[in-house]
Amino acid sequence: MLVTLRQNQYVLKMETFYLVVVAFLLFLAVFDMFVGVSNDAVNFLSSAVGSKAATFRTVLVIAAVGILVGTATSSGMMDIARHGVLRPQNYMFSEVMCIFLAVVCADILILDIFNSLGLPTSTTVSMVFELFGGASAMAVIKLAHDTTGLFSYADYINTEKVLSVIMAIFVSVAIAFVVGLVVMWISRVVFTFHYEKHMKWTIGIFGGVSITSIAYFLITKGFGQASFMTADVKEWLAQNSAHVLLVSFIFFTALTQVLSWLKVNVFKLIVLFGTFSLAMAFAGNDLVNFIGVSLAGLSSMEDMMANGQHNYDTFAMTSLAESARVPIYYLIGAGVIMIISLFVSKKAKKVISTSVNLAKQNEGDEIFSSSRIARRLVRMVGNSAATVLHYVPSGVKQWINGRFTPRTDGATVDLAFDLVRASVNLVLSGLLIVIGTTLKLPLSTTYVAFMVAMGSSLADRAWGRESAVYRITGVISVIGGWFITAGAAFITCFVITMLMHYGGPVAMGAIVVLVIIILVRNNMKYKDKEETDAGDKLFQKIIASKSDEEVLDLLNRHIAMTHSAILDYTHNCFYQITDGLMAENIRELRKATGSINDEKSNWQKARQKELVGMRKLSYDDAVQKNTWFHLAANSITEIFYCLKRMSDPCLEHVDNYFNPLPQTCKQQYLPVRDEVVEMFAKASEIVRTGEYSQIDALLAEGNSLKSRISDMRHTEQDQFNQEGTNIRLHFLYLNTLQETQELVSALRHLLRATKRFHLGE
Repeated sequence: MLVTLRQNQYVLKMETFYLVVVAFLLFLAVFDMFVGVSNDAVNFLSSAVGSKAATFRTVLVIAAVGILVGTATSSGMMDIARHGVLRPQNYMFSEVMCIFLAVVCADILILDIFNSLGLPTSTTVSMVFELFGGASAMAVIKLAHDTTGLFSYADYINTEKVLSVIMAIFVSVAIAFVVGLVVMWISRVVFTFHYEKHMKWTIGIFGGVSITSIAYFLITKGFGQASFMTADVKEWLAQNSAHVLLVSFIFFTALTQVLSWLKVNVFKLIVLFGTFSLAMAFAGNDLVNFIGVSLAGLSSMEDMMANGQHNYDTFAMTSLAESARVPIYYLIGAGVIMIISLFVSKKAKKVISTSVNLAKQNEGDEIFSSSRIARRLVRMVGNSAATVLHYVPSGVKQWINGRFTPRTDGATVDLAFDLVRASVNLVLSGLLIVIGTTLKLPLSTTYVAFMVAMGSSLADRAWGRESAVYRITGVISVIGGWFITAGAAFITCFVITMLMHYGGPVAMGAIVVLVIIILVRNNMKYKDKEETDAGDKLFQKIIASKSDEEVLDLLNRHIAMTHSAILDYTHNCFYQITDGLMAENIRELRKATGSINDEKSNWQKARQKELVGMRKLSYDDAVQKNTWFHLAANSITEIFYCLKRMSDPCLEHVDNYFNPLPQTCKQQYLPVRDEVVEMFAKASEIVRTGEYSQIDALLAEGNSLKSRISDMRHTEQDQFNQEGTNIRLHFLYLNTLQETQELVSALRHLLRATKRFHLGE
């Protein structure tokens, strides 16, 4: 009786535990849908928004309809989470639940780490490689305890499917880029930037090809699970696909041609239809990333309660090998959640900027800096293109160049790109993703859409010599982040699965608590980030402004804000370094040394934005301001170098516990240090308030201080040969004096340049 009671208690505890696990999986599924839609909205919104084919509200409504249809027809993709990576028939219930829980926990941790580092991520790549890592960890555990030798790694991992999925993700990037490049080049040659003049007969063919391709795949593939797609209908379409395509092409060609004659902008129709199809493809393809693992866990729990007889450790999950039968209300519910997220998310508008900026026709906020590989690629491609063009007849070159001549009538001045490119981006992205969904290959929607846009922008000559290195660096950063995501997802989930398996419910609970803490922290960090971002609306005003006078005023304010922040930082960092040396405070020295590179990186980003603003100035203003802008930038660079050259020796000295500076040196240096700190505080206040008339007095004060520090250096050098001199301390103190003097000198140069920039020569 007692044994039976204990068994019942154990069963009740385990059942409650796994019900909590399933509930947590479902909770994270809802969370993932909100986050995923917010981050991935750029994939299906950027083209329509960038070309202003319709109002933002209209575009959202069309995308919402596409999402709802896509989720309702996406059940086939759920098989990826169930048996696309692992072979569930060889895993027990407790093992697959451990894997699924590890996957969702790893996903949260990966998103947190990569968001903190500012690296790009992909929900598709994360999900696939997390499943791969978790299943591999459990396979290793099972193989280690297998004494029969009957099983191998391939018995636990669907290696063929995993390889095909990985290859599909990798290859899709190259295919998307090349296809986008080729199709866009042909489209631009046909239509030119003055596409209204070349639509008389060509628009029908373009519209026919575009709408036919999308419509065919949506009907035969996208709606593959719909009720009207019976076996007979599918068989008939398969047997008559050529005829269907031909008839559809003729019909849509005639339709779009007639609409064009009736003064309907066919390109807008294609863009809006493409937005619908891409949103549908996104929902059908990416829904598995958000809820696939959670629904697989729910299905496992239902199978256990119905057939497992509470044998958690011995009940094989053969049911997961079957195709998913997801109730339609689950899918529609998921679609509704995604739509709500699309409309209420504050990120929905913000996330569009990266893709649009890298693909825009004109120059703007180049958010990525130049890289060595980008510079080499640009030079290599440029030289190769020049060699090829040498053999092209001049008449052909002139004709092609004429087709790519941007319009100057102001019709597209507010657009990132025109409707022709937007149409190509949407049609191709939707088509490629729907094909992937049809083959049950979870392509990365983010990267397909992104690479199509990059290929089309390159073909459209949006990457000029002034912007190519920055935009190629952006593309490389995205792809590099993708590779890192894959490796990090695999390793993280592998480790978490190991910890959960050997740690049991205690480890599972601890990791779940950690994930919840991370979710709360991320939410708080995002609110703080929102507040920080709200303070930099100045640059957005510079980009949007069409007035030379307003641009100059806004740029002056932005530069003043940047310089003031740098002076405040230098004031604090210099004090930290010198105080850390005098007081032998290793913590302060490490903090100061570690912050220099980060602050320099932040300043370089601000400078990049200001360079964009400089290019928006009128010619006369740009010529007048250019010298002083760059002189100020060089002075700030020197300030960072001074801080670095001062902090590194001080940190090394104190960290090694060498002899402290003599008291006489401290008494001699500290008054000078305090004056330098005060100078930087005064300089920051002058720049912040715009009281540039006070700069001359501060410059004179700085010149006097430089002379005093120089005298101190000479005195210290004269004592070098005295008996008993500690050479290490002598060089350390001499270096501190030298860099202090250089710091004051750099400050004087910065103040002069700032004054000249704002007040003129």
